[in-house]
Amino acid sequence: MKKIEDYGLRVPEILLPKNIDVKSWSVIACDQYTQDLDYWKKAETVAGGKPSTLNLILPEVYLNSPDKPARIEKIRETMKSYLAEGVFDSPRNCMIYIERKTAFGRMRRGLITQIDLETYEWKPFSSANIRATEATIVERIPPRMEIRRGAPLELPHIMLLVDDKADDLIGGTGKLVKGKKPVYDGELMCNGGSITGWAVESSDEIACVTEAVSKIAESKRSADGSTFLFAVGDGNHSLATAKAVWDEYKEKLIAEGASEAELLDCPVRYALVEIVNIYDSGLTFEPIHRVIFDCDVKSLILYLADKLGGSVSEIAGASELEAAVKASTASFGFAYKLDGKQKYVLLKTEIKELAVARLQPEIDSFLKSSTKLDGKAPEIDYIHGSDEVLKLGERENAVGILLPPIAKDSFFETISGRGPLPRKSFSMGEADEKRFYLECRRLFK
Repeated sequence: MKKIEDYGLRVPEILLPKNIDVKSWSVIACDQYTQDLDYWKKAETVAGGKPSTLNLILPEVYLNSPDKPARIEKIRETMKSYLAEGVFDSPRNCMIYIERKTAFGRMRRGLITQIDLETYEWKPFSSANIRATEATIVERIPPRMEIRRGAPLELPHIMLLVDDKADDLIGGTGKLVKGKKPVYDGELMCNGGSITGWAVESSDEIACVTEAVSKIAESKRSADGSTFLFAVGDGNHSLATAKAVWDEYKEKLIAEGASEAELLDCPVRYALVEIVNIYDSGLTFEPIHRVIFDCDVKSLILYLADKLGGSVSEIAGASELEAAVKASTASFGFAYKLDGKQKYVLLKTEIKELAVARLQPEIDSFLKSSTKLDGKAPEIDYIHGSDEVLKLGERENAVGILLPPIAKDSFFETISGRGPLPRKSFSMGEADEKRFYLECRRLFK
């Protein structure tokens, strides 16, 4: 009989504050609002000096601050004090089914659990159980290791995606536990919406989770016997950091003579995550558009049409172009000014996989071979929201490129076949819909 551990999962020991006040305790993922210090100052005000996850993380707005070492040391001391001074209730051996209502009128469901980092790999073309969805920037890992290395507590903002059309895992678990009293329930700070969580802890409940995961794993089994069970949706660099810290610590343990059983039970080997069904109606996938400055726009469009095997047609206006792109998962829109006249062009292709996986490598190739325009080398920027893209496309020597909607049906297939997507490929929801820190777990003792 299969156990949950056979699929790279393990029931964690969850730490939650006594008499939890969700609004002051829970704060948004550290990699949001990285240029908005005012947001984090407002979060400090809402926390109001009470115990808060804000005091246990380093918002990335401070990642390059000269006082970063002092901030990290203060985080360590706060973690120790929260553990020593009775902020937390007794550890609870459970997963947690959650329902998150956002300020945008959407409700997303998830399952908090922990994964075995030995079953995760971020490097391209891995056959691991858990794989990255976007290219990992290796240089981002060491600064994050400074924060995790030796930390007494772990807080998750990592979200894993599961391809579960039948909704057996998340939806099925919710049906089992929603009749019970929630372990937490409340409003989130700073336009974050609200969240409710129910413990998944009885042997019957864990058995149902195991059965659902087993069913998904079998449907995902490749000819070589490997399974692509989970894809990292948010927090890829955080998970890559957790993996790097474990690999480093594992070497130390092995050198000290640790047994296989001791390695298996080491808390550093695991990472807390939230699993979300990719088909959840509350999970929106937004494309991240491109704008290229100082390039030969006509040559670019012709080059892409040739490489992607598409047809080009002129569109009457901006709204018509946006509608045409949104109506397909394989079309791209171009907005640019030529000889003082605004142009809107649609490139229709027959691409079957995720469109950005085919587009970005061709853009990169074109830019590498491009000559300077009026003495300036071409530059690319990544933009959320079509309005801003179309506006930037009105500048001279610039082109706004609208990308089509993300096709959830081909998401796992594309990554399995082509490896991680190019960076800045998609965004999961709006900034305020990102994962909030709430649950904790002991890490280094």
